Amino acid sequence: MLQYTYSEVQSITNNFNVVLGKGGFGTVYHGRIGDTQAAVKMLSETSSQGEKEFQAEAILLMSVHHKNLTSFVGYCNEEKHKGIIYEYMANGNLEKLLLDTNSSILDWEKRLQIACDAAHGLEYLHHGCKPPIIHRDIKSTNILLNERYQAKLADFGLLLLSRAFPTEVATHISTAMAGTPGYLDPDFIGRYNIISDKPSNEKNDIYSFGVVLLEIITGQRAAIKYDNDECTHISEWVSLKLPEGNLANIVDPRILEDFDINSAWKAKEVAMACVTDTPSRRPTMNKVVMELNDCLVTERARKGTEPSNLTGLVSLNLEGVYDPNPR
Repeated sequence: MLQYTYSEVQSITNNFNVVLGKGGFGTVYHGRIGDTQAAVKMLSETSSQGEKEFQAEAILLMSVHHKNLTSFVGYCNEEKHKGIIYEYMANGNLEKLLLDTNSSILDWEKRLQIACDAAHGLEYLHHGCKPPIIHRDIKSTNILLNERYQAKLADFGLLLLSRAFPTEVATHISTAMAGTPGYLDPDFIGRYNIISDKPSNEKNDIYSFGVVLLEIITGQRAAIKYDNDECTHISEWVSLKLPEGNLANIVDPRILEDFDINSAWKAKEVAMACVTDTPSRRPTMNKVVMELNDCLVTERARKGTEPSNLTGLVSLNLEGVYDPNPR
């Protein structure tokens, strides 16, 4: 892990010339370290997330490694200038790719591969880390894609179980409810206030992942807006379509029905199981990974394609185990 001065970060980003995105943490800039592209996330001076969260993310990212999580390159911690430097993801975030009418349409196989990649990243956080890490803000904009369309989870560093860091730092982070409208588990919202003494659990992440999977399948946003400006949640929209018995009315029409019907039905069933109202009935991420792998294998058999990326065919839980208290 490398620590950079603020002047070095200015040089890396060409004086913060190109903005890649903005979020609650601050602004993400394009950068270069030698011949390697990078993404530099600078903490906003007005952000509600402060030095404690920054320190927690830096500590966490030093210890967590998985091919479906964005890689940590270094950080800057110089007075009021604080930033995290990540690997650059050439194809941006999943939401932009799904909704951008100017980009090429993701076919069904690519969509399933992206879903498998993201599921593996989340499975690793839940079952491959000791203690487990809860992401708490799974959404399509936090799933990034590299030049090969390999998906990686981003922004997991600030959002962890309190027991991962049994200090006032972790307590400060885990008591504020994180998440994004449309992806938040309604059961969790109903039980706890916006500022709660109850941390998220893996079932909240699984609900959010189910919403993302529905977006991948349908090409719709989490909140679907009608002409009268009324909105309905994507899970409700799918539920209303199901009695019609025609999956083509649910799957993104831009795919032109070029998909294996069995893999599509199973993917839909996995997604709807994830967003069920009763948390105890939601599958684990281990189960989600297995079911999505089956969907991908079925689609590849239909197309007669060899897997170019075997992400998801073997569980990678033992890759980069995170343990803040080694014995």
